[in-house]
Amino acid sequence: MYAILRKEFNSFLNSPVAYVVIGVFLVATGLFVWVFPDSSVLEYGFADLQTLFNMAPWIFLFLIPAITMRTFAEEKKAGTIELLLTRPLTDGQILGGKYLACLLLALLALLPTLLYYYSVYKLGNPEGNIDSAATVGSYIGLALLAAVFAAIGLFASAITRDQIIAFLVAVVGCFLVYSGFDSLASVFDGAPAYYIGQLGIAAHYRDISKGLIDSRDLTYFLSLIIGLLLATKLVLQSRNW
Repeated sequence: MYAILRKEFNSFLNSPVAYVVIGVFLVATGLFVWVFPDSSVLEYGFADLQTLFNMAPWIFLFLIPAITMRTFAEEKKAGTIELLLTRPLTDGQILGGKYLACLLLALLALLPTLLYYYSVYKLGNPEGNIDSAATVGSYIGLALLAAVFAAIGLFASAITRDQIIAFLVAVVGCFLVYSGFDSLASVFDGAPAYYIGQLGIAAHYRDISKGLIDSRDLTYFLSLIIGLLLATKLVLQSRNW
């Protein structure tokens, strides 16, 4: 699995994909956090990074499918998937290596945003007047959200040989899982609205972003990731049917 991870990650770094993804993410979040007056921290008057954590999921919704769309679709189109699958590697190792490479690139895009935290920390009055627990929780939530989006993208890439179709399916899937249940919940009132909302990522992401790391939220994210990876593995194994 490590060999696949290294190969996939190096292929990202040897192409414009990694730099475009990281660049677009940082430019987009930077504009919302520091420049646009309606969302700028400097205009907001409060020392927090809520703008970053509100906007990052929507940016990831497009960027992570752009990372994952080539994982299996390109191999199928080029005819190299058969060669890869005949190597002395299990489907789980191939899947795990590709998944971790995509997730690692997404997390790498997040790393420079720690400068945002440092800047807000220093600009606070008094210095350090920022809810660090909520910030740490929000970063954990973003990492888990990126992990789910990467699993959705990998599944989308496994079911088609066309990268554009894989991208579109992944974007729609990420949108439905992140925002679809919230939109559906708004149609209802009371307990039905609550339980429908709990089926989506947004409710759990909001809870973790408050700095409250609840085992139920972690179980939700891990179950979703494992379920999607098992579904992708099933698609790979279907070649033997």
